[in-house]
Amino acid sequence: MSMPIPRPGHHLPGPNHPGDPTMSFADPHEVHAEVEALLGRLGTSTLEDGTRLESIPEQAKILEQAHDVLVAALATVDKI
Repeated sequence: MSMPIPRPGHHLPGPNHPGDPTMSFADPHEVHAEVEALLGRLGTSTLEDGTRLESIPEQAKILEQAHDVLVAALATVDKI
């Protein structure tokens, strides 16, 4: 997996302190759109480049990309 896995009580590296002017939170609309676009690719039989989307490894790759988007979005949220 390309993203570090968050653990309970541990924050991922990056700006995660309240009041930090460089802090940027993931835009929920962008995250939703990106995940929807990735999941929408699962319903097609071919990708834009003509690659056949019939194998489980190709589907798993798309699901992993969607997961990475969600993990990155969650990493921008300060956990209490």
